[in-house]
Amino acid sequence: MAAFKPPVTVALTGASGAQYGLRLIDVLVKAQHEVWVMISKAAHMVIATEMDISLPAQPQRLTKALLERSGGADGQIRCFGREDWMAPVASGSGAPSAMVICPCSTGTLSAVATGASNNLIERAADVAIKERRTLVMVPRETPFSPIHLEHMLTLSRLGVVVLPAAPGFYHQPTCIDDLIDFIVARILNQLGIAHALVPRWGEEKP
Repeated sequence: MAAFKPPVTVALTGASGAQYGLRLIDVLVKAQHEVWVMISKAAHMVIATEMDISLPAQPQRLTKALLERSGGADGQIRCFGREDWMAPVASGSGAPSAMVICPCSTGTLSAVATGASNNLIERAADVAIKERRTLVMVPRETPFSPIHLEHMLTLSRLGVVVLPAAPGFYHQPTCIDDLIDFIVARILNQLGIAHALVPRWGEEKP
């Protein structure tokens, strides 16, 4: 089996902004990382609504579909179901992995902030926090209520990176893909993964 760079876990939940999460998976694959994927039931509905595509829910079929979409190599993407408690992300003794929840619904935000762990996505985030691993959460909601803000403050104090899907415009975007790449680039920065999606501040466009 091909040797990939360390795994990154990507979870998509039911907030708007599925494009961010799927683009992140594609970029990680191209960067030769192994990618562990979880997509909630609500996220499947959002993907079908926002992108006019339908991804299978069954993990093996989903893995095949994402590999075909991203051009990844066999074994590079692993998908896990809602209650796949034998997945490596379900335990601190499993293989370490940085985790990104993108997009992150406010329901998931609440569950992680309170340690609910009712499904594999929430449990994987709980593991990342307790093991002091990198966890990036990308909420896409507006406006934020005091409840949302309190949960984000709680998570930030625990070392979680809260990175709202709020693209900037100083890179002079000319299409929606440029706005998507702005957020994906900021996520990659937090993961310490090199990229050329968006020039850094002070750098010229290529």
